[in-house]
Amino acid sequence: MRILIRTSKWAIWARRLGSFALPLAVIPIFLHRDRLITSADFHIIELVAAGFALLALILAMGAFARLWVTGDQGWARATFGLIFSLICLLPMVFVAWLAFHYPAATDVSTSTGTPLPLVSSTGRMLTTADHAEIEVDFPNARTRSYPIEAGQMFEIVEQLAAANGWEPRARRAPTTPLDTGTFNGIATTLLGWRDEVAVRVQGTPNGSDVDMRSAAMHGWSDLGENGRRIEQFLLALDARITLMLRDAPQTPAPAPETDTGAPAVTEEETPG
Repeated sequence: MRILIRTSKWAIWARRLGSFALPLAVIPIFLHRDRLITSADFHIIELVAAGFALLALILAMGAFARLWVTGDQGWARATFGLIFSLICLLPMVFVAWLAFHYPAATDVSTSTGTPLPLVSSTGRMLTTADHAEIEVDFPNARTRSYPIEAGQMFEIVEQLAAANGWEPRARRAPTTPLDTGTFNGIATTLLGWRDEVAVRVQGTPNGSDVDMRSAAMHGWSDLGENGRRIEQFLLALDARITLMLRDAPQTPAPAPETDTGAPAVTEEETPG
């Protein structure tokens, strides 16, 4: 007598849905980065992928429970369904944690009095982070003052912007040591979201001040991306200036002046 061992339908559907959710979550990232789909479409597709991944996770867990009791086949299918669903869901859980951890803001700036202008139209109202929240969450996102002339400082800023892969949109280099230079560029995140970055170099009698602004062009929260970007850029700028000042040739101190006049009269030579 032949005993028929069935394959769990829970395991079958867990793998099917997990196999469908994984490419549905990954492929739109590349399309979003290449601007083949809009951010709104990207958000919708990712939510659909999360729904399928969650369903695959539930089916996989249910399949494990049924397979343990019934002895049916399908352990491999349930395992693949579990793995695929976790690959989709864990990054989404991390994104949800970022949204909970950071304030729901889309605009972060080191200058609250005179914010840097943006050249890109976001088509919506930006949500500015409270300055007290910026100091708590991003303690290094503050105005910098350097003993570097404004023109040279602006060149360094542009070099760092190019190293970060920012797409230039507008620039104005300072023409005098006390002039103001501005740079605007577009930064693309790992998932394809775009933010505009503005950097201002203000010449001062002692060197130059650097302010920075980063604003999201999408969504209701930047997940802390703009604040972290400002911190990373300014810390990299600190390191660059520190190395420059350390390696700069030191101007030798002037030699003390010597009196080349008549020799001083000693006590022994004093007449009488």
